[in-house]
Amino acid sequence: MPGPTRQVGLRPGPRTHGKRAPLMAAATVNVTPGRRRKIAAAPGSPPPRLQITAPSPPPPNPFLGSSCCCELARVGLRALGFRLPAPCAHRRGASPVGLGLGRGRGRGGRGVGGAADAAIAGDREAVAAAGEGISRADSSAMAADALSIIPSAVLRNLSDKLYEKRKNAALEIEGIVKQLATAGEHEKISAVIALLIHDFTYSPQANHRKQGGLIGLAAVTVGLTNEAAQHLEQIVPPVISSFGDQDSRVRYYACEALYNIAKVVRGDFIIYFNKIFDALCKLAADSDANVQSAAHLLDRLVKDIVTESDQFSIEEFIPLLRERMNVLNPYVRQFLVGWITVLDSVPDIDMLGFLPDFLDGLFNMLSDSSHEIRQQADAALSEFLQEIKNSPNVDYGRMAEILVRRAGSTDEFTRLTSITWINEFVKLGGEQLVPYYADILGAILPCISDEEEKIRVVARETNEELRAIKADPTEGFDIGAILSIAKRELNSEHEATRIEALHWFSTLLARYRVEFLAYLNDIFDPLLNALSDPSDAVVLLVLEVHACIAEESHHFHHLVSYLIRTFHNNHVLLEKRGALIVRRLCVLLGAEKVYREFSSILESEIDLDFASVMVQALNLILLTSTELGELRSLLKKSLVDSCGKDLFQSLYASWRHSPMATISLCLLAQAYSHASCVIQSLGEEDINVKFLVQLDKLIRLLETPVFAYLRLQLLEPGKHTWLLKTLYGLLMLLPQQSAAFKILRTRLKTVPFSENLKRTSSANPYSQILQVTEDGNRNQDTQNYSAINFPSLLQQFENMQQQHRSHLKGQLQSRKSASAATLSQEIQRYEEVHSSSLSEISRPPSRTSKGIS
Repeated sequence: MPGPTRQVGLRPGPRTHGKRAPLMAAATVNVTPGRRRKIAAAPGSPPPRLQITAPSPPPPNPFLGSSCCCELARVGLRALGFRLPAPCAHRRGASPVGLGLGRGRGRGGRGVGGAADAAIAGDREAVAAAGEGISRADSSAMAADALSIIPSAVLRNLSDKLYEKRKNAALEIEGIVKQLATAGEHEKISAVIALLIHDFTYSPQANHRKQGGLIGLAAVTVGLTNEAAQHLEQIVPPVISSFGDQDSRVRYYACEALYNIAKVVRGDFIIYFNKIFDALCKLAADSDANVQSAAHLLDRLVKDIVTESDQFSIEEFIPLLRERMNVLNPYVRQFLVGWITVLDSVPDIDMLGFLPDFLDGLFNMLSDSSHEIRQQADAALSEFLQEIKNSPNVDYGRMAEILVRRAGSTDEFTRLTSITWINEFVKLGGEQLVPYYADILGAILPCISDEEEKIRVVARETNEELRAIKADPTEGFDIGAILSIAKRELNSEHEATRIEALHWFSTLLARYRVEFLAYLNDIFDPLLNALSDPSDAVVLLVLEVHACIAEESHHFHHLVSYLIRTFHNNHVLLEKRGALIVRRLCVLLGAEKVYREFSSILESEIDLDFASVMVQALNLILLTSTELGELRSLLKKSLVDSCGKDLFQSLYASWRHSPMATISLCLLAQAYSHASCVIQSLGEEDINVKFLVQLDKLIRLLETPVFAYLRLQLLEPGKHTWLLKTLYGLLMLLPQQSAAFKILRTRLKTVPFSENLKRTSSANPYSQILQVTEDGNRNQDTQNYSAINFPSLLQQFENMQQQHRSHLKGQLQSRKSASAATLSQEIQRYEEVHSSSLSEISRPPSRTSKGIS
């Protein structure tokens, strides 16, 4: 027959109106005592057989001695899997008074002596005595009194391994405390509490002794009922200290004990809230699932008490919350978000005022791996954002700093949420955000190029809102900080961000020109470097900014000088972007101003090869760009208009670096006789491959609408004889098999020659060309040559070409010298190798080789 049943891990449910809820344990274990003794007497015997039977109803709960529903507060947490009704009105409305813990104190007031602090600090020996300020000797006397009050059998059962015995002992202690409380013997009650703390709760012995002490402290609280408040500084600290015990069962019973204590005293234990919250925060991540469940139920009760209490101090709680917000454990994060949501729902607690203290932690949770935590954090943030929209007083500054940091998060959801908040702040904050404009801009610009379209849309909208605000520099608007951010984003790898940064340059330059130019030394070079950007849109915007800056002449000269230097160092940029840059500058600053400045700088260029290339590029832009139509029209009047004359002479100063550019300029200015003279002055060294390539381009350009006037002038060959001489001169320079030769020859064949044209000797000393011999009527354009000193210009052209010839000869000589040096080195190396091989051959054979032979 099986022996008596021993209950293992039973958790009786709460009694509800005379009925007991089902047990939380699943079964009981029957062990035969005789078998156990036999096993103990005979080691090595087989283990006892365990018989699993259905659980039997547990004995009455010692915490349910009264029929009043208020005594549900005495139910152990092991039975808290069932929803408990709120305490009766007389219990909830009770206002225990003792040691300054009444409800009459201000919100958040402590009014507590050193007992709680001493207990929490771990001075276990002084806990009981600290509450009443008594000495250690008196404490020993109180312990002796307690032993005389509580029977030894009760104390022995309180530390028993069996839960039923500990429960019955707690029921006895409850009854004793009730009698002492009725008699007003609070000193003896303190002695009982001290005994439970020293000999049980802080016992270094078996953990069931600690569990008994925790049950006993809860029983004392239930026995005291309305008078429990004056003993809380003795009761609560050891319970909180037990939350850190290594044994999960002790931590579980600590949750149970504090739950019962809180049910009895309600709002009077708010003075320990921070300590309890800190303990619950740790228990939320407890390794034991039962402890987590118990802590969760205790947490729900504490939330109820806090929401109905007028003693809760949010000011003292926020530092602890801020510290805990950095925890990464998912259970703790859920715990924290839950508390934030609960406290925010309380009308009397202004959580919005303290939002900057824990806002960063909430944003940090948006990137949590748990979808549930992200969802809870997002819901809390959405609620706070709605409150911000409806609140007249919001500290935008501190929160803006947090949002700026979070806008750069690697998590997409975090970036979207922070940018959305920034967007609302810019709309709502107004002048409060002026000192933070630079930081906000630094967060917005990178997001304009974000991979996520939603982020890009919100960022662009925010950027437009921010740029539309017209702030006053005298009211804290830091233009230098904004320019620094825009300058930094010019180096962004994303085109959209660089474009928006340039828009900010344009906006600030238009609104605050004086203040902008004060920072020009810091931003001018980065703006110039941006002209080499691979994006055409960026280059055009950079040119617009430079055009605004170049309204001052010295800035304009600096800009053109930098462009020439950049083209000198980067010929690829000149080929691909030169036309775009020059044409846009001509539109923004005026073609004549730009070309005069280019010519003035190139006139003194030391690198003759680059000067020739640059002039050829400028000449091609001049002949082909629609933006330079007015400049070409002015050049056509060079022989009859002073402005045209000045422009022609200004450009001629640098155009003489290139023969074809000079000829093109003369054709454009209708100075055909000078063009003919330039052609006649060319020598053998000048007609090379580069020259023929440029000539080919010119012949093809003669067929474009730009030179339509020139082709029409061929209808009057007698009037424009020098034009014919020039074209025939170009034809003679072209190879006959080239396409350009055929194009020009075909064009000249269409010229209607008259009987007055004949071959004769020219008065020009250079050569014999077709010449008009009408009586008393030479070419009419010669009458205007007196306005321009063409002989002087021709001399300047020849001098410049002589410099180019000398430069070319110097390059050829240096190449020959380098080639000769290389050849001599090769010959010397060959001779050394050859001599070494000869010495090896002429060396007499060794004895070894003779022996072998």
